[in-house]
Amino acid sequence: QVQLVESGGGLVQAGGSLRLSCAASGSISIFDHMAWYRQVPGQQRELVASITSGGRTYYSDSVRGRFTISRDIDKNTVALQMDSLNVGDTAVYYCYGDTGYGGDYGRGTQVTVFS
Repeated sequence: QVQLVESGGGLVQAGGSLRLSCAASGSISIFDHMAWYRQVPGQQRELVASITSGGRTYYSDSVRGRFTISRDIDKNTVALQMDSLNVGDTAVYYCYGDTGYGGDYGRGTQVTVFS
């Protein structure tokens, strides 16, 4: 089973940027699609952005135009570039990979945006 490990979270002022990275323990080519989710305590985990094996991307309305998802097959990583961050982006961000037969999350990385 391929493990996913997130990194790049931290504390940032509103208007700033962060780049999250998700490193896979094996080839990401096994995934039909990969995604970033986020979760605030007491709320459901929500889809932020996804990318298919064909490179098609999806963004939630709340992040479209500010976040960019990308993948590097050679490095087995998926990144989430987050620009123009606001307080509402504060959450734990999780990497997700789905083979088409099932998926799994990493352990998450905390992103905190302060005004």
